[in-house]
Amino acid sequence: MKKSCVLVKIKKMTDVHTLLNLTVEKNASDLHLQVGMPPCLRIYGELSFLTEYGILTDEDTEILLFSLLNEEQKEILANNKEIDFSFELATKGRFRVNVYHQKGSLAGALRFIPLKIKTVDDLLLPPICHEFVKLRQGFVLVTGPTGHGKSTTLAAIIQEILQNRSCNVITIEDPIEFVFNSQRSLISQRELGLDTHSWSAALRSALREDPDVVLIGEMRDYDTIAAALTIAETGHLVFSTLHTNSASQTIDRIIDAFPEEAKSQVRIQMATSLEAVFSQRLVPVINGGRMVAYEVMVATSAIRTAIRDKKTHMLDNIMQTSGAYGMSTLETSLVKLVMDGKISLDTARLFALRPEEVTRLMKGS
Repeated sequence: MKKSCVLVKIKKMTDVHTLLNLTVEKNASDLHLQVGMPPCLRIYGELSFLTEYGILTDEDTEILLFSLLNEEQKEILANNKEIDFSFELATKGRFRVNVYHQKGSLAGALRFIPLKIKTVDDLLLPPICHEFVKLRQGFVLVTGPTGHGKSTTLAAIIQEILQNRSCNVITIEDPIEFVFNSQRSLISQRELGLDTHSWSAALRSALREDPDVVLIGEMRDYDTIAAALTIAETGHLVFSTLHTNSASQTIDRIIDAFPEEAKSQVRIQMATSLEAVFSQRLVPVINGGRMVAYEVMVATSAIRTAIRDKKTHMLDNIMQTSGAYGMSTLETSLVKLVMDGKISLDTARLFALRPEEVTRLMKGS
């Protein structure tokens, strides 16, 4: 009896597609494979271990992950100890994969990306996201923690641009996540390693590719941020993401990426080219699942002046009093979800940057 159970386990462990299909069926966002643990899914933000598949050994994990890699990718993994790539699971969706080493063993994190791109309205995003689509130039940032839907939000915005505008869109990603089709607009998607050797080369080249809109998958360092600002300054519409918790923190993070002698110039660039920062969280709702709570900062004259004059500490106050311009703090968004019966008050306080502000707003509502 034990022998047959072992055989079943080995059969399952050698077939990564079984686990990938299960990820899709259970509506999980991520699949984690790690030696010494069962396969693990992240469902609505919570980890769920697939104990029925048993504990993964070194051999199990290597078989599962190597089945996704070609020979060139295996060589990159051997040399760099980690690799990012994406692939499509026929008719089901795509996966963004990071294979890495931990404690001397292979491990993998596989993020599921649906083939169908949801719209701004499907995602219950605020109406101002439709306004981002209409912009002709400037800098729009979508920020928030890892795994909180930044790429999904940007995909919805880019899809709307493709459907409603006539322009040339260039994306630079590592790796390509959502796959778009040219519609009224033309789109070129460039993947690091596959279509270009580096972020800097791709960003330099982008200006020679007649773009109207440029999507930079992630602003990772000084060079990427500097290039993004330059592209926005030269009359293009630039979208990108940053791992920050709030709109005001986003501005500080960008400025702090530059050396001291360049910060004054960067403040001027940001004040001139920034159009909006959209910071988001996926919060658990009472009836199951998650939905977006958000913070919106629109580059009004008051916002631009605060950035230029080194007064970023004033940004939160400006946002609190500028609802007429479409601005909202995260706490305002969370309290609205509480009042609409979508989330609990405890959840609102847990995800708020300023829990005391949630209490104040609830008393005033």
